[in-house]
Amino acid sequence: MALIRWEPVRELNTLQSEMNRLFNTLFDAPAPGDGGGALRRWIPAMDLVETDEDFVLRADLPGLSEGDVNIELEDNVLTVSGERKSEHGERKEGYYRVERASGSFSRSLTLPEGVDPEGIKAGFDRGVLEVRIPKPEERKPRKVAISVGGQEKAIEGTETGSDS
Repeated sequence: MALIRWEPVRELNTLQSEMNRLFNTLFDAPAPGDGGGALRRWIPAMDLVETDEDFVLRADLPGLSEGDVNIELEDNVLTVSGERKSEHGERKEGYYRVERASGSFSRSLTLPEGVDPEGIKAGFDRGVLEVRIPKPEERKPRKVAISVGGQEKAIEGTETGSDS
């Protein structure tokens, strides 16, 4: 009889994989009575890239126009939302296979403190939304004078200061 070492971490990974598989099949499964077409929750793909001056958000929104998309900024949270309408609202005789997801979506990301909301710019070209968010200006170190034994010495610190 061979002894097998029990590894609880492996058991947890297996459980997590099975739960992920279960949830993926639940959300991607055809709705009952749908006639074979799959209704999927649509979550557009987004990239966030950092350049020297900006954070650049790009979202793939095929089939949408700039009027179908809303961009809001509230409390340093940028939210991109919209809706892609189904082109198959009225069904006639025949077999349909609908794989493209439709419906409303909303994606949010938290911006760093100090972002200027007036500097945010958005463009829409060939189904790709690009939002440019200027980086906040970096805090520059400043010199703080500290008196030690009646003599002042200059040390470097940041604007936020340090208690030590």
